[in-house]
Amino acid sequence: MTIARAQAAQESAVTGPWPAGRGRRARRAALAGLAGAAAAAVLAACAGYAGSTGGGHPAAGTAVVMTRNLAGLGTVLVNAAGKTIYSPEQEAHGRILCTGSCLSFWFPVTVKTAAGLHAPGGVTGVLGTIRRHDDGLTQLTYNGRPLYTFRLDRSPGQAHGSNFADSFGGTSFTWQAVAAGGTAGGPAGGAAPSGAGYQGGAGSY
Repeated sequence: MTIARAQAAQESAVTGPWPAGRGRRARRAALAGLAGAAAAAVLAACAGYAGSTGGGHPAAGTAVVMTRNLAGLGTVLVNAAGKTIYSPEQEAHGRILCTGSCLSFWFPVTVKTAAGLHAPGGVTGVLGTIRRHDDGLTQLTYNGRPLYTFRLDRSPGQAHGSNFADSFGGTSFTWQAVAAGGTAGGPAGGAAPSGAGYQGGAGSY
């Protein structure tokens, strides 16, 4: 909607008899105020749309994952910020199960588009994508396994989520750091805690 059309729409909405003299001046002032408000609304909407398209996703043709050598795990995948990447055993065949409250702790590694995916040297598996059924986002996969980062990894080089077990919505998960070769990274990054205290929910971690 253009500013001119918005102004015309606002003018058409101001109807009714207006007395001469002071009334005509009041009508002109009202129309000017409404037109200004309409213009501001259109500009704000345009600004909001432009801001929503920023995305923060890697550009096409750039590396969407990198590799990092972690003690006890070997060479694993990390995201652009250096955070360790994981995948649950239960999603090994590309079935998305981590939804709802699970996403408060495990963050899908997403891309804006499936086109132009590029992996760095040393990554021997196949990068791909899957469209999440809950929010419609395009999630990155590696050898068909959906990829996530973990809330408890506060800085690059941490791997608290490797061999981590938890449960959300009645579904149990066992998470592993993803090795550059496409296999599980092993148990050394973070021993899986046990007990009901780790069975999902915001207060469980």
